[in-house]
Amino acid sequence: MKSSIPAIPTSGKRPRSSPTLALWAKGEPVDFPFSVPSIATLERLDFDGPVTVLVGENGTGKSTLLESLAIATQLPAVGSARPSTDPTLEPQRRLARQLRLTWRGRTRRGFFLRAEDFFGFQKQLAVQRAEHEAELRRIDRELVDASEHARRLARGPHRASLGAMEQRYGADPDARSHGEAFLNLFQQRLVPGGLFLLDEPEAALSPQSQLGFLAMIRDAVDAGSQFLIATHSPILMAIPGARILGFDDPPVRPVSFEELESVMLVRDFLQAPERYLRMIWEREP
Repeated sequence: MKSSIPAIPTSGKRPRSSPTLALWAKGEPVDFPFSVPSIATLERLDFDGPVTVLVGENGTGKSTLLESLAIATQLPAVGSARPSTDPTLEPQRRLARQLRLTWRGRTRRGFFLRAEDFFGFQKQLAVQRAEHEAELRRIDRELVDASEHARRLARGPHRASLGAMEQRYGADPDARSHGEAFLNLFQQRLVPGGLFLLDEPEAALSPQSQLGFLAMIRDAVDAGSQFLIATHSPILMAIPGARILGFDDPPVRPVSFEELESVMLVRDFLQAPERYLRMIWEREP
């Protein structure tokens, strides 16, 4: 049975970056993250397509591996501390030191983005905007008797910062929905020929917005970019031509869209939700 989940076409061209990963010296198996079965059994993974999707239940290691790859590739993180210095990622740094990457063509472009970092980035933007606006009010109060030229010089850096933020993220980012803000941030940061590591990007997106997100990915792929995406979203898993790597049944292996348990569960639930809700929601009299 073919999937009814909408999807978009992607280019079949192999991206210029195309990293290959090998775990060549494991740590002690009792230590996290080497105690995670998918990591403990990892030997070699080829990311030779434009889109690779990492799938599996929570705790199976897909996000851990993606974070370690972000450290090993030295990609900048959007909206959070650098992965190489983030205090919450010390286990991932231990894993990153054991990864050997080979490249078809090394790229320095791209970024690493976790869903939770996006929400923190939105808050950070709001704080920075409020600080610049507060400084403008302070300058107007304290330099009320100064010349207009002096006030303009004092206000200049703060107005420039606010102008740059408005140009890149809009006049009032708080007026946007989370999905609109995420798509705007993502589009502003995309560059041709980049490598983009995305951890559960669907957290900020409605199903409709996920389709718009896929359109952006398609355009970026056509411009030579490559994506590694850890996700629970069947919509993102449905990208034609994407290589899907399953983490549920180690070792990590390619799986088809049709055999994914999460896809079958969503499909079965939508076809007969009452069957599931009867077991979960209804109580015995």
